[in-house]
Amino acid sequence: MRHLLTCLLASLLISSPASASGIDAAWILRQLAQPAPSQTPFLELRGSALLKEPLRVEGQYRRPDTGTLVREVRTPYAETTTIADGQVSIARAGKAPRVFALQRVPELADLQASFGAMLAGDLAALQQSYRLQASGTAQRWQLQLTPRAEALARRVRAVTLHGSDGELRCIETQPAKGDLQRTLLGGAAIAAASQRDATALTGLCHADVSR
Repeated sequence: MRHLLTCLLASLLISSPASASGIDAAWILRQLAQPAPSQTPFLELRGSALLKEPLRVEGQYRRPDTGTLVREVRTPYAETTTIADGQVSIARAGKAPRVFALQRVPELADLQASFGAMLAGDLAALQQSYRLQASGTAQRWQLQLTPRAEALARRVRAVTLHGSDGELRCIETQPAKGDLQRTLLGGAAIAAASQRDATALTGLCHADVSR
């Protein structure tokens, strides 16, 4: 469940004062807002002291309508997680889907609401759940998120979004316990498909456009 929570976390917090470059939460939200339907590829890098290199999980996020979020894993296994109509469904080939009410996991419901608020550019809604600190430039910005709710804070210590202009390239999630997890998105995920070098992957995540 922790990975499900962290991988679906693309949420925001309170607005910070604008820097000299004009980068703040409101500006970032305006760049990221997009109507449904939408989709983007992802590459998750799950670190562990037991692994020589991070586990790579590849797939696609889909948002067929404003009320539905789909996470489709294609490699190294096939799994589809769908959040819609107050329910979560997790399906794997050859197995009956696991279905449960979203209200059973309040922090997951909060994540879905935050994800929708981000894509809608609704800063006020995001301020209810998170504190935020924005930094950087239009070409290379960061948005650090800290959960307000105690239930979510027990699972996730902090989340940092990295982007360039209007593209969210990477989400770094620091669980309350365990290793930092990275999810590369869009162009960064495509560029990282055949990349194994840790420094290069970090550069792609951090929107290092000079690479």
